[in-house]
This record gives sequence, structure tokens and C-alpha cells, in this order.
Amino acid sequence: MVKKYKLSFMASDTLEARSALESLVETYGQVEADESDVIVALGGDGFMLETLHLTQPLNRPVYGMNCGTVGFLMNDFRKEDLQNRLKKSQEELINPLRMRAVSATGQTHDSLAINEVSLLRIGAQAAKLKVSVDGKVRIEELVCDGALVCTPAGSTAYNYSAHGPILPIGSDVLALTAMSAFRPRRWRGALLPKIAQVRLEVLESEKRPVVAYADSRAAGPVTSVEIETEPAIVHKILFDPGHGLEERLITEQFA
Repeated sequence: MVKKYKLSFMASDTLEARSALESLVETYGQVEADESDVIVALGGDGFMLETLHLTQPLNRPVYGMNCGTVGFLMNDFRKEDLQNRLKKSQEELINPLRMRAVSATGQTHDSLAINEVSLLRIGAQAAKLKVSVDGKVRIEELVCDGALVCTPAGSTAYNYSAHGPILPIGSDVLALTAMSAFRPRRWRGALLPKIAQVRLEVLESEKRPVVAYADSRAAGPVTSVEIETEPAIVHKILFDPGHGLEERLITEQFA
């Protein structure tokens, strides 16, 4: 007897996603997320990130179907043959980043990021950041609109828009990328070991306020941010054969 997965469907608030949810639940049924074998996320990449964060304690694989815009982390939407697609799917394992941000009032904010941790200026003044890696200062003063540290899974998101490198999903590296760097003028970012600890200190923080984001979760204004990989947490994402993250990252570089 062929096993049938118990499915828990989650959808974004768009009309397309809500319509897909209703149709799929009618066809395949619905169980609570903690009773499921697979969680199916209906939406775009942003909703996939929300779903991964929300269901992290459950340790369930998440299979996304694109009902959004970009859908880099999603599979194509098709109502038919979902059980068979899940049976043939390939699993990618992703460790998130852990962000520890210290606010201007001295409060500490801890958060996880699957794509990237980013620092962005708030006002008209450019940000000034001191960049340290594993306790050693690498840039005394980086003048920029902001900077980010991203995982391989997030390297085609904000990082790519900021002209950062695309990272193979199997690589044990992180990308440190600046947005609109003014000084050092020729600095193009850095590739760092996955185990690196990055500290970004905000200089002249009152005059040049900066907000920090772990994916879309904000903390700020901040005076410093520490970023490192969180190996104890593993997200499981399912992809159709031939359309996994490894292939998508390669394809994106030849688009």
C-alpha cells in the first residue's frame, strides 16, 4: 500500500493563495501542522520564510507552491498529483543565521534569519559601520547605505540585488555585502566561512541611525549587531526533482 502523506496547508492572504488553499484542502484533506508529515506553503518566497519561522519547532519538511511573485523557494503550483510529487521530492537542509542586535537603549534583540541579516540606514545620512570578523577588525569605517550577511539560500534575494555573489547551496560560506558603499570606494564585499562570527558596529549612531533586520523582522535603531550561523536549527525544504536549490542557483547565474 502506497503511503499517503498527512498534509497541513498554509496560505498567504492573497486571493490566489486562499483560492488554492480551499481547492487543495477539498482534494487532499487538512490536519494540524503538528500532526502532519509535510507542511505545504502556498504563496511567495516571503510567505515561505514566514512558514519556516513559524513551524521551526515542529521539525517538519515544508513544500512550497508558488502563488506569489518570485517563488525562488517554491515549486510550480499544480493541484494534481501532489502526493506523488511529494514522494519524489528532494530535500534541502538549511541552517539559519542568528542575529543579536543591541539597541540604542541597551536592549538585546535575538532573532533568526533564513535569508539574511541586514543593516540599513534610517535617515538621509549614510551609515558608518565598523566591520569585525572573528574578533578582528577588518574595516574601521564602512560608509554605505547598509550591509548584510546572507546564507547560500538567501544569496539570490536582497544580496543579489545589492550585487553580491550567488553562493552554491552546498558551500559552507556566507556572503558579506555592502549596499552602495562610498568608503572604501572599491570594496565589493567578502566571502566568509560558514562558522565565521561577524560584528557590525554602528558609528555615530545618533547622527546616523541604523535599523537591523533578520529577514523581515526589524530591530532598531541599533548600535551593534552580531551574526553567526545557528547549527542547532535545521530547516527542511522540499523541491521537485531537477528544480532544487542547487539547480536554481546555477541556472540563475546563467540567466
